Amino acid sequence: MSSTLAESWERYAATSKPRRATNGCGESTWLNWTQYADHGPDETVLGPVAGRKVLELGSGSGDNLAHLVTLGASGVGIDVAPSREAVARKRWGGLPGVEFRTAEAVEFLEGATEEFDVVLSIFGAVWFTAPDTLMPLVRGRISLGGVLVFSHLPPGSQELQPGKTGMRHDHTPDEWRSLLVGHGFSDVRVSLIDPPEAKAVGTMLVHARAA
Repeated sequence: MSSTLAESWERYAATSKPRRATNGCGESTWLNWTQYADHGPDETVLGPVAGRKVLELGSGSGDNLAHLVTLGASGVGIDVAPSREAVARKRWGGLPGVEFRTAEAVEFLEGATEEFDVVLSIFGAVWFTAPDTLMPLVRGRISLGGVLVFSHLPPGSQELQPGKTGMRHDHTPDEWRSLLVGHGFSDVRVSLIDPPEAKAVGTMLVHARAA
């Protein structure tokens, strides 16, 4: 793992605020695909998760992955910043079926032997890793018919992701469809989630299935 990469994300992690104890509906765990609180679709984007093995690329404080585990999934979350693993373990380490590791996405996938039914990335590694490098590795570790779902800002957005390290891999919906099909995925669906208020930036959500 590049020490520079880890250090950059450590600096970003130091500025991150912890998630609220409950969301607008009073729930203590939930999944949030967008950069806005209480906004956008929920975990149903992934289909049924009970009994499925989940990998999150860029798991941060572990809140999204922990929510899926409370619904019956088992999960592994990786993040390049060591402090994120510590925070996630402190908050969710007692939850059966969840594991957090410090790892860069490409290095983790290259060394992994386990297979996953669901891979997700929320403003995470998919946005910051060359797809021609990352996607073959994801496809190699995802079960046939398994799902890959990720979100990030729409291409051309003027809003910058705080703490971004290096170039973002922004692609149009058509470009993502072509890239994913070319790397062994099918049923590629790309949607743009409108922001909760005018003049704010929306969110791109991409769903694909391992062919």
